[in-house]
Amino acid sequence: MTPELRHLRYLLAVAEHGNFTRAAEDLHLSQPTLSQQIRQLERLVGVPLLDRTGRSVRLTDAGAVYAEHARRALRELTAADRAVHDVEDLARGTLRLAVTPTFTPYLVGPLIAEFRAGHPGITLEVSENAQEAMESAILADDIDLGIAFLGTTSPGVEATPLFEEDLSLVVGEHSAARSPLPIAGLGDAELALLSRDFATRGHIDDYLRAHAVTPRIAVQANAVQSVIEIVRRTALATVLPPAIAAAYPGLRAIDLDPPMPTRTVALLRRDQAYRTAATRAFTQLTTAWVRDRLPPPRIPRQQNETQP
Repeated sequence: MTPELRHLRYLLAVAEHGNFTRAAEDLHLSQPTLSQQIRQLERLVGVPLLDRTGRSVRLTDAGAVYAEHARRALRELTAADRAVHDVEDLARGTLRLAVTPTFTPYLVGPLIAEFRAGHPGITLEVSENAQEAMESAILADDIDLGIAFLGTTSPGVEATPLFEEDLSLVVGEHSAARSPLPIAGLGDAELALLSRDFATRGHIDDYLRAHAVTPRIAVQANAVQSVIEIVRRTALATVLPPAIAAAYPGLRAIDLDPPMPTRTVALLRRDQAYRTAATRAFTQLTTAWVRDRLPPPRIPRQQNETQP
């Protein structure tokens, strides 16, 4: 008798939860059944895979090695299943897309609208992720494509440059600020900025620090849409891509002097991963859309930045 797929899933669940009771609940099994299945797997393999002597259950050294191969096997089988069910004419299928949040207001909506118009049978699963989490999901085959920034990507993640994104001061329509605004002028401004969870915020902080400017940060928010609405309805300003200002009434972009360095936006995927028909179609659409529809950055590229 050889181990079955359920054995692999059961072992990984116990390793993840560190507890038979929680793993059994997650798997919708009784705890005795789960324990029996794990012991059956250990008899088949011939070595203990779990250390049950501590307060929590953990993998033995042999179990850690076995679990690594089990994860890889399940990931490849999932990819194989998706490949078998892939339909070349795009009549059906699923595309799992992740984006960093600043792209949602001006890029994701138009791209998905055009993709849906051409391929209504494809189901789209869209999530917003920080770049580190996105790359982990790509490597785990939890998503097919990511739109993020070019930088020091994780080994096994392939990045294809798409375009250069610049950042500018974004203000409400009643603001008296004029373009270009000298960087020293930010010292008198009240800002609504994204929280430090965002790569964009780190980019902004680096720029301000380089020019020894300390603005008054009145609001910090963990959602781009919140920042947009705050700036539209108050006298606060923010720093975002000017494309966002162009996409929303009541906002306008103001150049900073000196300008902020641009960032390279990239399409991410797992290196050597199977590309479904939907993945290939979305990649082609994105490349063409960026080339034909997106204006070039308003400022020259000054330096490369490694995104956190």
